[in-house]
Amino acid sequence: MGKSQKKRNMRRHNPMRVPDSHLPKGLASASASSSKNEAILPIIQKLESVDPSERKWACVAVSNLIQNDPSTRRLLQGKNIVGALITRLSDSEEEVVVEATGSLRNLCIDGGFDICAEMYNKNILAPLKTFVPKISTTLSQFLVSPKNAPEGAQRLVYEFADNVITILWCLSANISDTHKVSMGIAQCLYILTDENSPIIDEVRSNAEYTACLLAIVRTPEAAVKANGKGKDTSDVRTDSLRVLCCGILRNISPIPPPSIAATIDLDRDVVLPTLEPVLNSIDLQEASQAAQHALDNQESLPQLEDLSLKHTPKSDHKTASELELERLETRLRTVQLALEILTGMCATLPDPEVLGGATDAGGQNDNEDDEGEEDVDESEDVDMAVDAPPSDTAPQPPPAFFTTLVAPVLKLVHPAPLSFPPARRPVSTPADDVGARRDSCLAPENGRVVFDAVWRALGTVGTDIAGAGQERRREMWDTGVGVLWGVGNVWKGALVPTEEQVQVLTQFCGATADSAVKVKTIGTLECLAQHPESVDANRAISSYLLSLLPPSATPPTPTEPLLQAVSALIDIYSDETLPYDVNFRSGRFLDALVQSAEGVRKAVRGIDRKKERELRVRGEEVRDNLVAFIQYRRGLRL
Repeated sequence: MGKSQKKRNMRRHNPMRVPDSHLPKGLASASASSSKNEAILPIIQKLESVDPSERKWACVAVSNLIQNDPSTRRLLQGKNIVGALITRLSDSEEEVVVEATGSLRNLCIDGGFDICAEMYNKNILAPLKTFVPKISTTLSQFLVSPKNAPEGAQRLVYEFADNVITILWCLSANISDTHKVSMGIAQCLYILTDENSPIIDEVRSNAEYTACLLAIVRTPEAAVKANGKGKDTSDVRTDSLRVLCCGILRNISPIPPPSIAATIDLDRDVVLPTLEPVLNSIDLQEASQAAQHALDNQESLPQLEDLSLKHTPKSDHKTASELELERLETRLRTVQLALEILTGMCATLPDPEVLGGATDAGGQNDNEDDEGEEDVDESEDVDMAVDAPPSDTAPQPPPAFFTTLVAPVLKLVHPAPLSFPPARRPVSTPADDVGARRDSCLAPENGRVVFDAVWRALGTVGTDIAGAGQERRREMWDTGVGVLWGVGNVWKGALVPTEEQVQVLTQFCGATADSAVKVKTIGTLECLAQHPESVDANRAISSYLLSLLPPSATPPTPTEPLLQAVSALIDIYSDETLPYDVNFRSGRFLDALVQSAEGVRKAVRGIDRKKERELRVRGEEVRDNLVAFIQYRRGLRL
């Protein structure tokens, strides 16, 4: 049996690079052949200076020293110049960042594979990926208003963009482990194609680009193991790349012919079949336990005892625990991205048809004159509402293939033990961001199941969210209440409220200072109050909503929550035949609404019609509905 033949990797020739193969190896020979040996130490020192001008000067000096001088470049490389320059990519001064990027670009061109490999191992992709959205945003502003941008600023940004692109190009051309580089490029492309028309047109107009993205998504088994690590690591990274390509395809859709992607339903045939197994692949409880176990058993590398080695470059070696934490973090980031894509898909769905049991009141005439307003000066109010043309098109239900995602998303609703760590966290933001993303993409299949699952998750988060350091818990509540409102709107009248739910939601609404969150909480309470047989819960919710109205509200309720509370009371008691309407009559709610009418009018008048046009239209609609509702209930004489 003959020996297997291994194909030798051929590196691309770089015609711009100064050849250094003729030089002897080693730092001693580089030091002996370099004429700039004495200038190196001051440069290294000034890279760490507290003076930004000195740091900038040092970055520029590196570019000048290595020009046509491979010996000096090798000497600088031995002094960890690559690591020092990568550190400067996070500098607080923009000019230092720009010069450091330029020096790294020149090192890539001159140093070839060795320098690129060192940059890759020292994680240069992390800061580079943060530059891409900033460059994209700035260039977009220049394209929209080129005259408003100073000429010097334009030149600086274009040079900076050129440096970043060149570094990415050199990395992709020289690194043998191209998977991580491909990930970096895919992440850049995903960000660049996010609502960026010039880039979107460029990518989707090229059939080869879209065919390549589609091929990556459809061929997961073609991925090669990275660096000889296990199959699990390779699969995690492959999934990340496939999900990124799904996001790019959605960003640039619809894709025109002749691309093969134009012949298929991207969401049904490509995106969702890719996202569903990713969402099913993670168990937050198990991931949290694995992360904690890896942290508790993290090996410590032996300390260097030789003081002469103290300032040498750090080892690239990673312990088994570090590799496990890295794998978990990659999985969580992939799930986070999948939820982000799914959120965008759900945002494009048509409004659902209300499936609950609540009905609208009959006999209400929106065109009646506003009786009882003779004593109020309404001359300055101009009705800004525009009647929408009637539509004969019935609301379309979400595509059937969306319903299969409810179960895996609900599984991710419940926080893990490390979702809110008190101090150190082995897995950084993705574990938390999953919690924020997952709730915003729930498309309710069964309202009660979804509502109860989200409520249990919020119970796990807890209600102690007011103190410092509880921002993530507050974010969970803010997002979760929005989900409850969305589910409640679809299943209005079918959700049975509990005493705990009413009490916690009213307390949360009173405690939060965010008007938007107050609106969502009031909307959720409105939906719970419309369960016909829950008379006691209806009484408690309605009494709380009335306490938000003028003149009894202390302090005064902000305008948007006030309008939502008025609208909620009108909706709750629009049908006098429901069992809980006894609360409206026995509690003399009509008198409270009459007393609040003048305060509501003043609140609507206080909305600036130029700055907040939509809110003004909404306010006028609620004001008119309140007057008409009062007339309607008076006319019933109940």
